[in-house]
Amino acid sequence: MKILPNKTITDVSGFLASGIHSGIRKSGKKDLAVIYSEKEAIAAAALTTNKVKAAPVLVTMQNLKSESIQAIVVNSGVANACTGAKGIENAKQMVGQVADCLHISNEKVLVSSTGLIGTQLPMEKVLPGIEKACSKLSHNGGKDAAEAILTTDTFKKTIAVEVELGGKPVTISGIAKGSGMIHPNMATMLSFIMTNVKMSKSLLNQLFRESVVDSYNMISVDGDSSTNDMAIILANGMAENPLLDENSEDISKFKEALDFVNKELAKMIAKDGEGASKWMEVSLYHAPSKESARVFARSVVSSNLVKAAIFGSDANWGRIMCALGYADADCDLSKVDIFFGNKEDKIQVVKNGIGLLFDENKVKEILDQSFVNIIIDLKSGEYQAKAWGCDLTYEYVKISGNYRK
Repeated sequence: MKILPNKTITDVSGFLASGIHSGIRKSGKKDLAVIYSEKEAIAAAALTTNKVKAAPVLVTMQNLKSESIQAIVVNSGVANACTGAKGIENAKQMVGQVADCLHISNEKVLVSSTGLIGTQLPMEKVLPGIEKACSKLSHNGGKDAAEAILTTDTFKKTIAVEVELGGKPVTISGIAKGSGMIHPNMATMLSFIMTNVKMSKSLLNQLFRESVVDSYNMISVDGDSSTNDMAIILANGMAENPLLDENSEDISKFKEALDFVNKELAKMIAKDGEGASKWMEVSLYHAPSKESARVFARSVVSSNLVKAAIFGSDANWGRIMCALGYADADCDLSKVDIFFGNKEDKIQVVKNGIGLLFDENKVKEILDQSFVNIIIDLKSGEYQAKAWGCDLTYEYVKISGNYRK
């Protein structure tokens, strides 16, 4: 696998994109994106588990039943959630406008929205905006699209890699948004992955859902799962590699690359948590099962008390033990070892479930860094998991307390 610096979704053969300001956002920032595959693509997706699903989620769920997808339209600024029948109609109008502009059927268009809940979309701005965005589709529009899907994010989230399958170079690239309302089980986050791989739809569904479990479902900013969460992958087959199916030898190579893309985007979302001053990784080792490893890691990364301690550079390991203790998984926690670390150093603070004497100044030096690694060894099995999050700061409360203003 090769990482492709400064590349984005429109560096994948056959994909065009655009990002424009349509007038939804008063700030003048880009607020509408269209992504288009010149060739029909197969699609897979993971959507929010929240029982309150936004109108675009419901419309996309229906259109995902199509054999092929060719376009995605995304707006920021208004979530089109809790908007009733009118919201559904507006989402369908967005789909229809894209379909008309690109001369494809409505069933081949997916729709996504992010922003303020409970507000109707200004369709008098959205529909002309879609027409404009479709007219500006290009092989250079990926970065504009990555910008147009952002809300309170502070930077664009994009990644691209190349992997050789059957002697053919295959590209996988993604863009994402996410800053607040992020929590495991489709944590508000949106992710759109484009690839030119040629593969069966059933295999794409399987690999993508498995990848989501270990990436987007392992991040937490604030404990809230959104009404609009959505991760979508389109594969248009233009790499012309030998067809990947359940019997292919190259499955593991593609899966490794796909997992890398999704995990890198997930990490970017965690780094960019609203008001965050640090991002953290929980590295959990030697759990009795893969699922218990995920559960324990998510419990720690989701703890507001742990997040607050990281913000204050306080080596309060008791909060980590507490989060492990209320996790919905079984393990003998009297064996647990805990370390605080960063990219250069680490120090042990707990051994066999009991606190150690440690150098407070050295630990504070570690916790003062912009990246903090909480390392947990359960010593109860062979499975491991990683989860990502950020600290909980005063700035988070300020941003979330003024979101509608």
